[in-house]
Amino acid sequence: MRAVLDRLYDAAAWVAAAFMVGLLAMVLIGVAGRQFGFYMPGTDAYAGYLMAGAGFLSLAHTLKRNEHIRVTLLLSLSGPRTRRALERWSLAVALLLAALLAFYSARLAWQSWKFNDISTGTDAAPLWIPQLSMAIGSLILLVAFVDEAVLELRGRRAGSASGEMQRVE
Repeated sequence: MRAVLDRLYDAAAWVAAAFMVGLLAMVLIGVAGRQFGFYMPGTDAYAGYLMAGAGFLSLAHTLKRNEHIRVTLLLSLSGPRTRRALERWSLAVALLLAALLAFYSARLAWQSWKFNDISTGTDAAPLWIPQLSMAIGSLILLVAFVDEAVLELRGRRAGSASGEMQRVE
């Protein structure tokens, strides 16, 4: 199961990286258009869609690599039992918030598809397509938080607070 989950997180990160390359292409097309006097409609909207998709699809991978920003001041002042309780409380809250985000972003994409909602830009793109990357990224983040919670309850969670506090950037 561990290998399947790691492949899921990695695949989402690769898609996010591809979205970043697409974002670069949209920005370069916009810059070139201004330089050489042509206009390609929708590039700014597509750049925004790609940026949002890259952000959401990379969340789980970033979480599993312990790269999310954490405030560890309270953890550093706590004893081992309090630290563990705070970690579990934080994971429970994060799990709840990730579940709400996944549910409502999936519902938004479904409603946009159901009502044939389109962007107001010149391209008139169906909004459910970019919203789908948000929903999928949120769902993968939820899976990652469930994964972290299970690892924490089993005592196998790799990202201990003491190791995090030693790394200052």
